[in-house]
Order: sequence, then structure tokens, then C-alpha cells
Amino acid sequence: MPGSETYEHFLSLHTRPEGLVMPNAWDGLSALLMADAGFEAIGTSSAAFAATLGRFDGRHAVSREEHLDHAKLLKRLTELPINGDFEDGYGETAEDVAATVEAAVEAGLAGIGVEDTTGTGENPIRPFDESVERVRHAVGAAKQRIVVTARADNFIQGINDLDDTIRRLSAFAEAGADVLFAPLPPDLASVEKIVQAVAPKPVNVVVSPADKTLTVSELHQAGVKRISLGSSLYAHVMSVLDQAAIDLAGGDLAAATSGSRFRFRRLLRQAKG
Repeated sequence: MPGSETYEHFLSLHTRPEGLVMPNAWDGLSALLMADAGFEAIGTSSAAFAATLGRFDGRHAVSREEHLDHAKLLKRLTELPINGDFEDGYGETAEDVAATVEAAVEAGLAGIGVEDTTGTGENPIRPFDESVERVRHAVGAAKQRIVVTARADNFIQGINDLDDTIRRLSAFAEAGADVLFAPLPPDLASVEKIVQAVAPKPVNVVVSPADKTLTVSELHQAGVKRISLGSSLYAHVMSVLDQAAIDLAGGDLAAATSGSRFRFRRLLRQAKG
């Protein structure tokens, strides 16, 4: 589905009554597993993808080209809509962000996220006006060919400022962003305030608010339209591998290889790539 058809289909998954649960893959096999489980769209995870390369997330350690190639692999293997978790848009300027969006459109992605972070330890959040301008350029480049998610990162950067977060998300919505996202709001009440502030634009929540892991149904009842997983699935898988490595180092072959009958060969044989 080229161009606007891709945009309309992916956006429709956010605006339907049941919303969208969108897991985040980190390689070809994880994407195939998610597709095989029946998910209708997949996101990349900048944190998980960076970790697979032995790098840190959010510090411009992964290039735009590397992430685009990664996203194209997931799309080719699964033939599902792919949402690119593209950090700050891979650009120092608003024009650079627009160029990244254009590249994502050309790569066939269905969605792209742009954060208001700086990628540095000091002053991690960009100034308000600059952040809005970057979203405005992203939307202008998208031209309703790719769903733009605008993300305010106060909470995930340890800045517990709901008013500023809502101010930013509301401005991003006014600038034309299709989906709004503020990772790790402190509680469900904060989620509900965010949903109300940007309505009728859909809101994404990664897993749950910070204080409690909720069910999909509970998040939907709060008005959340998209639930993503970020790096949580990757962390879960790596925790299992961590324990297996400890078991193996202790001489327990059975515990370390309990997943050896895993069905990955069948999935690979069925892969489109």
C-alpha cells in the first residue's frame, strides 16, 4: 500500500474502538514471532535495536541509515505496517527531522516517532518552541503518507511535570501530529488527563503508567488507543538468556537448553524475505 493508503490503513488501527496493541521487535525472528501471533503492526524499538548492536539508546549511537535498514528488514519479513521508533528524528535541525521522515516514507514505513529529547545528558529536553517546530517539519514532510507520533519525554527523563508534558503534547497535536505519546506517566489519572487534553487525537502508552502495570482493557477504558511495549519484550527475553547463561556456567545443561525445541525453523521457512 504505497503513500496515503499506508497512512490511512495504519491510522485506522489507532482510531477504531478496540485500538491497537503494537509490540516492538528487535530482529527478524522476533518480528516473525509477533506476526505469527497475530499482531497487526509492529514497532521498532530504538533501545532494543541499539542493545543488539552493543550500543546505548538515545545518544545518536545508531545512525538513521542503520535504523532504516533494520525497519525495512522487519517490513520485508512480515509484510506488516512498521512504526519506526526514530529517537529525536536523527537530526540536529528541524530540516534534518523532515529529511528523516522523507527517508522513512521512501523506505515504506507506516509510522515514525519523533521525540523532544536532545540525546545528551545535560538539558535532555529540547526547548518548547524548538520541539514544536521539529514536529511541524515532520508533519510537513509526512504529507499524510506516514503516521507521525510526537513524543514528550519529560517523565522518562525524570522530569515529573505533567503540566509541561500536556502543554507540549497539545502543541504537537495542533502542529498536526497524528499520535501523541509521553512514556511513563506517573499514574492512570495522568494518562486520563493526557488523553482528554489531546482528544480526539489517539494516545500511545508504553506498557503502563509508572506506578502499576495495567491490563490492555484497563488502558483502553482510560482512552488509550495504542499500547506499545518499547524494549520490555527484549528485556524479558534477555533476562531468560541471562539465567540460561548462569545455569550453563554452573554446569546445568538441561536448564540452559530448555528452549531447544523452539519452532524458529518453521517460521524462517515461511518468511517472506
